[in-house]
Amino acid sequence: MSSLGKGIATSSLGALLQSHGYRVRLRKLDPYLNIDPGTMSPYQHGEVFVTSDGMESDLDLGNYERFTGLRMSSHDYVTTGKIYSSVLLKERKGDYLGATVQVIPHITDEIKNFITGHTEDIDFVLCEIGGTVGDIESLPYLEAIRQLRQDLGVERTMFIHLTLLPFIKGANELKTKPTQHSVKELLSVGIQPDVLLCRSDRPITEDIRKKLSLFCNVKADHVINGLDVDNIYKIPVMLHRDGFDERILSHFKMSGTSTAKLNHWLDLAHKIDHPQGHVRIGIVGKYSQLPDAYKSVIQALHHACFVNQTHLNLVLIDSNDDHSTLLETLDGILVPGGFGERGIEGKLTAIEYARTHHIPFLGICFGMQLTIIEFARHVLGLTSASSTEFGPTSEPVIDLMTTWVQNGVVNHRNENSEMGGTMRLGAYPCNLKKGSLAQKVYGCDAILERHRHRYEVNISYKDQFESQGLIFSGLSPDGYLPEIIELNDHPFFMACQFHPEFESTPFKPHPLFEQFVTASLKHSHCDHHSR
Repeated sequence: MSSLGKGIATSSLGALLQSHGYRVRLRKLDPYLNIDPGTMSPYQHGEVFVTSDGMESDLDLGNYERFTGLRMSSHDYVTTGKIYSSVLLKERKGDYLGATVQVIPHITDEIKNFITGHTEDIDFVLCEIGGTVGDIESLPYLEAIRQLRQDLGVERTMFIHLTLLPFIKGANELKTKPTQHSVKELLSVGIQPDVLLCRSDRPITEDIRKKLSLFCNVKADHVINGLDVDNIYKIPVMLHRDGFDERILSHFKMSGTSTAKLNHWLDLAHKIDHPQGHVRIGIVGKYSQLPDAYKSVIQALHHACFVNQTHLNLVLIDSNDDHSTLLETLDGILVPGGFGERGIEGKLTAIEYARTHHIPFLGICFGMQLTIIEFARHVLGLTSASSTEFGPTSEPVIDLMTTWVQNGVVNHRNENSEMGGTMRLGAYPCNLKKGSLAQKVYGCDAILERHRHRYEVNISYKDQFESQGLIFSGLSPDGYLPEIIELNDHPFFMACQFHPEFESTPFKPHPLFEQFVTASLKHSHCDHHSR
C-alpha cells in the first residue's frame, strides 16, 4: 500500500548490493495514467523529483539517488500513461503490421522492454512496482514480470514482496493474515514471492517467521523484518543485519564480501544518534500539512545537519496562516519552490522578516522569485512589482521565459503552450560572479544545477537591484537568466532559481544547504548567548 516503504526498501537494497561491489540500476514503474507527476497536486503525489536529463518523476527516484549516489535518468521511470502512449504511437505508425493491439502481448512487452533496456554493464536491476497488489491498475505490470521470469528463468529473477504486519493492541500481537491474503492475490496472477519483507513497528518472532513461511510458501530465513526506525538512513544496516542482501546474493548464486562495506552507513547512524547541538529551521510553504511535498528539501536539510552533527528541529509553516510569532523562534528560514498565487503573502512576510532581522535565509525557485518581488516592493519602492504568473502588472520583475537554449536546441513557448513539458527542466549551467558568496560556497566558477520552472527573474531590473545591495551572483552563460542572488551585509541571505535539494546526498550535502545550516547554527548560538 502507499507509503509502506517500497522506495526506501529498493534504495536500501541498492546501497547494500553496492557495498558488495556490484553495479546496480534502480527503476520505478507507476500505475497511473498521467504521463508524469508534473501536473499532479503535491497533495496527490508529494513532490516532483527532476532528473538531470529533465524528466519529472516520482519522489522515490530522489531516494534512489540519495542512497546509492547514482544519477537517475528518463530510462529509470515510467507510468502507465507513458507505456500506453508509446504503444499507441507505434500502432499509428503501423509498427504492429495490422495486428490487434492488446494488453497482452503489446503492453506487457513494452513494460518488459523498459525493465531490461539500457542495462549494459549492470549487475542488478531493481524494479519497484507502484500501487497495491489486487488493484486493477497494477495488473499489467504484474503480468509483465510474471512473463519476465519465464523469459529469463528463476536463476535471473527474484520477487520481493513488501507487506505490512499490523499490531493489534487489543490482542497484543502482530497479525499475519493481511500478508497471507496479499500473497494469495499474487499467486492468483502467477507470482510466488521469493522473499517477504515485512514492515512492522516491533521485531517479529521466530514463530511468526515460521507461520509466514508455512502459509506463504517462503523459506523461513527469507522472511525479512523491515522494522520502523527513527531515521531512514539506518535502514540499510538494519536490513543487512537481518540477512536481506545475503539471501538475495544466495538466490542468484553470487558471492558477496564477507563483511559488506557499510562503515560509512554505520558512521552516519552514529552521527544521527549523537548530535552535538540543534538548530530550528522553518520551511514556509502552502503544502505544510504534507511533508512529502518538500521531501528533497527536508532531506537536504538533514544532510547538512549530519555534517554539522546537529539535530534538525524542523518547523513546517503554512504560508496561508498568520505565522509572525513562529518566525521569532527560528534560527533559519527557507522558502521552497511552488506554483500559483495562493499563500504568497505569507511567504513574502517570511522573506521580509529574514531580511530585516538578519536571520539566515534560503529561497529556492519560486522562493527566489518572491525574494525579488519582496525586495522590489520594500527596498526599491516598486509597489506594483509582481510576477506575470499572477496576472498583468506594470512592473514585471518576474516574467514568462519565451525562449531558452538547452543542449544547443532553441526552445520557444508562450502563454498558450501546454502545461506539461513546457518548463525549463533538468540540468543547466550557471556562471558564478568572482568574489561573490556563491563562488565561495561552491568553490568554483561554474556549476550545473537542476531546474523546474516557467517564469524567470527579469534581467532588465538587475542594475536597480544591485545598486541597493542585492547581487546577481549567478547567471546563465549568456548572462540573460538570473540563477542566484545574494544580499550584502547579511549573515546569510541567498536564493536560487534552481533546485539544489535534488543534488544533495547524506554523504555529500549540497553546499548551499550546508552553508545555510552553518549560518543558522551561528545564529542559534548568538541568540542563546544574547538570552
